[in-house]
Amino acid sequence: MSSINDVKKLSQQMGSTLRKVRNDKGLSLQELADLSSVSKLTLGNIERGEANPSLSIIWKIANALSMPISSLLNESREIVISRNHSGNKVLSHNEACLLEPMFDEKVYGPVEIHRAFLKAGSEYSPGAHQQGVVEYVTVMDGRATVVIEGTGYELNTYDSIKFKADVKHSYLNKGTEEAVLHFVMTYSN
Repeated sequence: MSSINDVKKLSQQMGSTLRKVRNDKGLSLQELADLSSVSKLTLGNIERGEANPSLSIIWKIANALSMPISSLLNESREIVISRNHSGNKVLSHNEACLLEPMFDEKVYGPVEIHRAFLKAGSEYSPGAHQQGVVEYVTVMDGRATVVIEGTGYELNTYDSIKFKADVKHSYLNKGTEEAVLHFVMTYSN
């Protein structure tokens, strides 16, 4: 897992990216706080690299800025190899899901790719994403149930699902082993 230095580096990198994006969009901290429902104090701490926000906080910020979370988490590089368990890691608020952003096509790009490790007997509920987001999810190991607006879809290893993610949805692992999911998210903005 990540060392303290890795977490600090991620926090600092994310903070500087957030400040740049917020300034590029002409938003004050208070305006971003109002848009994201994340307090001005928390946003300031994140921008200074003094906070290690949960996945739900990062989603709120990314949704408010109409950008993929990978744009906040990944450094921009020409050639990138994404190795299992070696990238940035973000835990969901209930620690049921560990998300590893893998690649971002370009800064503020329209595509993001993640690995997700869903604990046995757990549920991850990211909530609705911004308008126009489409998710493509493949179960790489184990089984998972994707619940979209109250309807559950059972997926086995290598099964995939595509859906508009701007609605309430969640991921369930009813099994006794961790489920590994591969997410591709596209943004129309």
